[in-house]
Amino acid sequence: MSEKSIIRIAILDDDQEFREVLSMILNKSEGFKCVATYQSCAEALKKIEEDLPDILLLDIEMPGKSGIESLKEIKSVFPTVEVMMLTVYSDSEKIFQSLRNGAVGYLLKKSPTDKLLEAIREASEGGAPFSGEVARKVLQYFQTPVGQVIPSLLSEREKEVLDALVEGHSTKNIADKLFVSTHTVRFHLHNIYVKLHVNSRSEAVAKAIKNRIV
Repeated sequence: MSEKSIIRIAILDDDQEFREVLSMILNKSEGFKCVATYQSCAEALKKIEEDLPDILLLDIEMPGKSGIESLKEIKSVFPTVEVMMLTVYSDSEKIFQSLRNGAVGYLLKKSPTDKLLEAIREASEGGAPFSGEVARKVLQYFQTPVGQVIPSLLSEREKEVLDALVEGHSTKNIADKLFVSTHTVRFHLHNIYVKLHVNSRSEAVAKAIKNRIV
């Protein structure tokens, strides 16, 4: 098999044992080559240009900068590198944050080796591979009426903060009402703005009312 037809893969995961085992599996599989493993986003950003992977397998839960944050930064610097999430998390919020930040696929670590190799090949050929469980959630998202989609992406606490916002409460009043600090309320507000794709309180309130979120 020619070098050109071999899929070059890099792994970004803080678990050293997982990196080593997966690297060994890839290198023993025909048509695949693990060209590098990284334990942090900073290391990946320094070395990707030299390693030139076709596909980057990226974990989500890592100390410091999460995989989802790392994804956005890596894609901004290396837009041609296809990134596929490889994680244990299957909750909707992480799935859609990953897709919004540029992931071309989302696979669970419990996937059998043959499914993983198939997904890597699919991603390298321009596809968008998902684990069955993840694909179902993506499908449900697009089958859900607009007014019900956004609430499913908000945590219960974020819904409470948004509800208080619609009622006209200030940040301090929301903090007092929910028995949390104003810093915590601001943190939830930031997440709400990101998920609603808005930039201000007034836009958040308008969107919440329009889509009957609260």
